[in-house]
Amino acid sequence: MPAKTISLKLKVWRQASKNAPGEFKDYTLDNISTDMSFLEMMDTLNTQLIHKGEEPVSFDHDCREGICGSCSMTINGNPHGPETGTATCQLHMRRFNNGDTVVVEPWRAKAFPVLRDLTTDRSAFDRIMSAGGYVSVSTGGAQDANCIPVPKTDADYAFNAAACIGCGACVAACKNASASLFVAAKVSQYAVLPQGQAERRKRALNMVAQMDAEGFGACSNTGSCSAACPKEISLETIARLNREFSLASLLKTEEKTVLGE
Repeated sequence: MPAKTISLKLKVWRQASKNAPGEFKDYTLDNISTDMSFLEMMDTLNTQLIHKGEEPVSFDHDCREGICGSCSMTINGNPHGPETGTATCQLHMRRFNNGDTVVVEPWRAKAFPVLRDLTTDRSAFDRIMSAGGYVSVSTGGAQDANCIPVPKTDADYAFNAAACIGCGACVAACKNASASLFVAAKVSQYAVLPQGQAERRKRALNMVAQMDAEGFGACSNTGSCSAACPKEISLETIARLNREFSLASLLKTEEKTVLGE
């Protein structure tokens, strides 16, 4: 059976550069197949613009399989669009109706400045990861998995936290532009595993300090971050981050007291 086609009215944020003023531009697209992904629809728009001699819309994309986290668009006010548990590249046009008006804009956060159109600078996440989102302790050659006993509950918890793709939807959805869910996921994935214990305290302190230095807001537990997350990272990870940070801060204070600092 041939795919259904629809027509859409698009309101797309256009901004020539980081320091240039931006505005919404109106476009009309006809004969959009409902089998298309949202990014394929944007490709069609760009093809139309290029044929008219106009500048195409700049937007991030890479894998188009919900893995890389590049497809950062706010669609009708929702990061990644109206579907839950999906990235923009996994959103299909069957979710929209003929004649709909679709508003497309970039992530809105001080720490994610707009570079051009729908493309934002999310390097703040990279700097947070550089502050402690890794294991640097030399452990020699890789051991057989059975040589490092890990309870299944811990392994499952770490795996679920590690599913975070660092897209930034949590920041875009939060009224405070908080990165707590992202940082919590990266801290939590190591907190319960033996490989992460050597740097456990330093990791929590350094990553939270870098998050604050980047200008992200504080968490007020509204839950909008988890609701917008394409990997549905649980709010429980933020509770874990708070425990990790509090314990590390307490132990650091006790050490200073013992050393007379």
